[in-house]
Amino acid sequence: MAFDERAFFSEKPETRAAQYQCPKCRRTGDYQVRWVRRAKKDRPPPGADEVDREKFAKLRSYLLRLDDEVTCKACGKRFEIPSQHSLMFVDQLGGLPDADALEREIAEAAGEPEPEPEPKPEAKPTLPPRFTRKSGGWR
Repeated sequence: MAFDERAFFSEKPETRAAQYQCPKCRRTGDYQVRWVRRAKKDRPPPGADEVDREKFAKLRSYLLRLDDEVTCKACGKRFEIPSQHSLMFVDQLGGLPDADALEREIAEAAGEPEPEPEPKPEAKPTLPPRFTRKSGGWR
């Protein structure tokens, strides 16, 4: 049997958030990037020969990036996603910390005290009636 990826993996589309910097305006923004998750099936397909079973034993689940470009939210220019990671194995993703946990770990290692939570902003004062009443237009 020839190697057919669809027989060994099940596909599921997925969207992940990522931060990239626009090369034109230099602003960093959050972007939604489309991926396909190819999860290894629990058993080889029926009719697989010995060679296919050996290949199946070595396979791993992975993510494949579909989007190669994103559009900057500030200037509107399309730019290429600056990464060589168009394919990532799922088992490598499991141990990655999120951004907040990484910042806390760096602060602890540096011996800095934990930052205090930001105080809630005070409510805006109400505007005087002369700014809120309906305009009568030009007289």
